[in-house]
Amino acid sequence: MSKAPICFYYGNGKLVELAEYPRVVLQPDFYKPAELAYLADAGVQTLGYLSLSEDTGPPAPWQRQERNPDWGGAFVHVGHPLWVEHVVGQAKAAMKQGFHGLFLDTLNVELTYPEDVPHLLTLVGAIREEAQPAYLLANRGFGMLPRLAEIVDGVVFESFSARWTDEGYAPWPADTLEFHAQIAEQLLQLEVDLIALDYADTQGLTDFAVRRARQFGMQCVVSDRALSRV
Repeated sequence: MSKAPICFYYGNGKLVELAEYPRVVLQPDFYKPAELAYLADAGVQTLGYLSLSEDTGPPAPWQRQERNPDWGGAFVHVGHPLWVEHVVGQAKAAMKQGFHGLFLDTLNVELTYPEDVPHLLTLVGAIREEAQPAYLLANRGFGMLPRLAEIVDGVVFESFSARWTDEGYAPWPADTLEFHAQIAEQLLQLEVDLIALDYADTQGLTDFAVRRARQFGMQCVVSDRALSRV
């Protein structure tokens, strides 16, 4: 069985296994330039993870008081000049480190702070300026479409068909699946790579996610909540 076209791996090491993929998303803090060079020599395109609207670092002037209930990171004022400088600096550092591109995460501010959507688009544009012509892969960010698709090279529809819950892994209810299908139809009109990232722990749920992604022109990657599978 051939490997998926991309691997989202938030652990460290596993270079031999990662080298079997065409493209991998990694946490920059976990990899040294020599390790990224090893993957590059194996023909792997490496994308460094970048959070654009949440901060897991120490208290900083750009942070809001509210935190993400799932992961504990602080929500930020996306348009804060020091946050913009911080994130663009992270992007520059990742590229200098040896990454071939960036994975832009936490883009769903339209659900939490819709007033930040224009600021987020500006931030993505600033990252594109610094990273050009590197590959940019965006996670969701549907509130910024279609403009976002003019800036990035690909869009990930995280949790398109299957999700993790407090009780384990499960498909979305029918109304959510229908809503996601409507978004997927919009994505198909855009000139970007499309990837579904789903969460499952059984073969049946995995097959469901893969089959449904194909129906909407997406390649599908299935992992666990911690993105620890290679």
